[in-house]
Amino acid sequence: MARQRMQQCLSCGKFSLKIECPSCGERAQAAAPLKWSPEDHRAGLRRKMKQVEEKQWAESLPTLPSLESMQRSQEEE
Repeated sequence: MARQRMQQCLSCGKFSLKIECPSCGERAQAAAPLKWSPEDHRAGLRRKMKQVEEKQWAESLPTLPSLESMQRSQEEE
């Protein structure tokens, strides 16, 4: 299911919680884009819940190989 629950039918314009319109049976899509604000008051809470500020989180991120090793591997091909 879509991340946003409110859907709007593409043909008749009616609103529903389903991806298929209950009135005409056509496809529906998200009624509006998800809201975002630069003054996001919940960002700190989300970072804390996902433990983004923890050292283990940063260490768990994947890393790219060094530039030298990538150049060497391209030269070998």
